[in-house]
Amino acid sequence: MIRRALVTAVVSLTVFLSMVSPIRGRAKLDEGSRDFRTRFASGLPYHCIAAHRVGKIVLSVNNNGTFGDGFAQASLDCFTEEAVPSCEYPKGSRSTYLFAGAFWIGAVVGRDTLVSVGADGWQYSREMFPDEYGRAVIIKRSIIDPSRPEYQDAISEEDYVFVYTDTFGPNSNPPYPVDNDYFGRQHRPLNIEITQNSYAWSYSYAEDFVLFDFKIRNIGFRTLENVYMGLYVDADAYPAGGSGAAGFTDDICGFLETIPTEFHGCIYEDTVNIAWIADNDGDMDAVGEDGRPLPPAPHVTAMRIVRTPAKDLDVSFNWWVSNMSPSLDFGPRERPFKGRWKEPYRDIGTGGLGTPEGDVNKYYFLRNKEFDYDQVFTASILNSDTLWLYPNQDLAGDVADGFDTRYLLSFGPFDIDPGQTLPISFAYVAGENLHTSIANIDYLPHDPDAFYRGLHFDSLGLNAIWASKIYDNPGVDTDGDGDYGEFRVCVQDSVILDSICDTTISEDLTDTLIVCHATLVDTILADTLWYKGDGVPDFRGASPPPAPYFWLEPTVGELRVRFNGQRSETTPDRFTLTADFEGYRIYLGRDSRATSYSVITSYDLEDYNKYVYDQDRDSWLLTDLPFSREELMALYGQDYPSFDPLIFSPSSPFTHPMYPDSQFYFASQDYNQSQ
Repeated sequence: MIRRALVTAVVSLTVFLSMVSPIRGRAKLDEGSRDFRTRFASGLPYHCIAAHRVGKIVLSVNNNGTFGDGFAQASLDCFTEEAVPSCEYPKGSRSTYLFAGAFWIGAVVGRDTLVSVGADGWQYSREMFPDEYGRAVIIKRSIIDPSRPEYQDAISEEDYVFVYTDTFGPNSNPPYPVDNDYFGRQHRPLNIEITQNSYAWSYSYAEDFVLFDFKIRNIGFRTLENVYMGLYVDADAYPAGGSGAAGFTDDICGFLETIPTEFHGCIYEDTVNIAWIADNDGDMDAVGEDGRPLPPAPHVTAMRIVRTPAKDLDVSFNWWVSNMSPSLDFGPRERPFKGRWKEPYRDIGTGGLGTPEGDVNKYYFLRNKEFDYDQVFTASILNSDTLWLYPNQDLAGDVADGFDTRYLLSFGPFDIDPGQTLPISFAYVAGENLHTSIANIDYLPHDPDAFYRGLHFDSLGLNAIWASKIYDNPGVDTDGDGDYGEFRVCVQDSVILDSICDTTISEDLTDTLIVCHATLVDTILADTLWYKGDGVPDFRGASPPPAPYFWLEPTVGELRVRFNGQRSETTPDRFTLTADFEGYRIYLGRDSRATSYSVITSYDLEDYNKYVYDQDRDSWLLTDLPFSREELMALYGQDYPSFDPLIFSPSSPFTHPMYPDSQFYFASQDYNQSQ
């Protein structure tokens, strides 16, 4: 339930009056080899890294087709000049949940198969760059303060807008060092320009994810055919103070299609389709070099695609473990002529099964229609399996219980004509407490089903659902064509007040058929849940009502504050579609620091939340918007003339005399006080 919001007016007084294991881990990109971060530091192009910090997840983004700090070409936030974490969750914990991620895109151009990547994660491939200093598009916006310049055109509380292309190479002017691939082939660009928007919020339901919105434009002269796009992620989850092999060699990953959700007692199965990666046991017993316990890393991060250029696309999910030794470079592979794409066995030319090297292999992984089994099942794949190749048994168990894993979530195909722009939107989502027991890891590698019973995806699933809702608000007709999306109706209880029965007797008088037709006169506790939008992006959350227009009139010894709250009190909530205004508070401070403000006066509606006891779950549920005292008196005061909602509590609830199974208690919504 989204609570009513409170509008806050703020006045500041400053000087002026103003308002381990047999497999070797990462070889070239390990924790002790980060020279690639500063390779371009002394020259062009102008690289920028910035951190989304407004929510519970702190995530860095870059203007080179990557996110996280692992493939960044700058070390300090280009807006604040502060150190930037890769992905910290929750904020302030200093625990890491991402090494780096990158955008991949491949297409057929004429007779060539070309792929451009922000980074490939194994070879030193960097193929997307911003423009040179002075022309690079680097923008920060925010809806927080309408008086500031960054408010204009803002979408979220923290917007970053970057633009970069894949057009640089050995022969570009000026030349940028784009290395040849594994097979010695020079990079050939697709000639695309990417406008990357990323959005973050601090609202309780939106603080666990960052939304990305990409616009991919063909700036070349040739059509890009059979285009596939993908998001590559190498997470490396470990606690604050952990590092090195102990940090990145014990990850597990998988794919979650659906999550059960509850609405007023009705259970639904919501589709989320998220690729996730986490530490194998949450590091609940990790200790530092000094022998002291480290904070755990029990949480999980995931990728969810929320918009693609077309509805009917092929989606692939591939994961692998990279290694310099071909026999240890591993990833799941389907048997020849099996799976959704009936094709012969593909030799990727490296001697291994995992890391895709070169454009043709990267393109193959982008489009292979394969959905790999979750990593923890590696040791459970039998030699008799009809779909999957039998894993190398010398490493299957070690992979199954966690290693240095990365995944690629991809989709396509579609074409991009010269000058055409296509969108892609995705969410990088975090969820709390995937792990709750250190003993759960003991089930791996031999009993992955038991291991899964000990994992908790409810937080991640809920956050992924909210990411989709923020992208496309359910029940909102954004483009005015009459389509509000899709909804469900949850009927908890019905009352049948009338029934008519017809009796038919067979001709031989041996059989009697009685048919009753029931008339449903009334339905109790039927609620509508909009769960899907109209397909048109909104990128909007249920924010507080718009602030009132106000004026300051300074006089001797005082400030007169006048405000007009019509829009504050009448603007409906984005999700409940009701005007749920709650009140005003006015603060005064000597400067703009949050600690300097104190409440001068408050105007708050007197209303109460009603909590209903659910016997099946033995819990109290908040299912309605707050009630005014007058509304509660009309409902219950006839039997209790001196009805006071605050005299009831969970231990002493209100029980209606006509409905003894219904129990309630009430609590004040906010202050319920005005000065």
